[in-house]
Amino acid sequence: MQSGGRIVLCIAALLFFGNTACDRNIAPYDPAEQPSRPDLGRIFPAPEGAGSATRPMTAGNPVMDLPAGRPGAAIRGQIHLAEAVEPRPGAVLFVIARPRGAVGGPPLAVMRIANPEFPQAFELGPDQVMMPSLRFEGPLSVSARLDADGNAMTRGPEDPMTGSDTAAVPGDVGLQLRLEATRSGS
Repeated sequence: MQSGGRIVLCIAALLFFGNTACDRNIAPYDPAEQPSRPDLGRIFPAPEGAGSATRPMTAGNPVMDLPAGRPGAAIRGQIHLAEAVEPRPGAVLFVIARPRGAVGGPPLAVMRIANPEFPQAFELGPDQVMMPSLRFEGPLSVSARLDADGNAMTRGPEDPMTGSDTAAVPGDVGLQLRLEATRSGS
């Protein structure tokens, strides 16, 4: 009798707490309902002193206006040398993609091309992602560097590189990068 009472008590507790534990307001399906952007201002409030407590998710918002491209698609293009640049024998070309706006940290993807011939075609995509947990998607910045010693961790003052990063999204074709001399007149 004592174990039967415990079972009844457990079932009663499960029924009571099972009915009160879920407080989600689940509305019935409405086929005419249009999708809309969520109000993330309620979840991620603006920093203090930033004016409004919410940031509208509408056109004109710089974060939402960035194209994402086709996630997983490669970026294709060519790399040219400036006239004043003469590649050293054994130099290695590195083509680098980072999330747009990222400062520091490892790149998203890197392509290593030994003994490049200019203009050098390249295709940078998911196969060159540095960390398997990252996805090749979103707005990116693409740059290139011709490394004289072939070591990506060292950067000599004579290593030609792109003057600035080029904006791209996965799926872009026809990117044109130009390697310029970096030596500052020594």
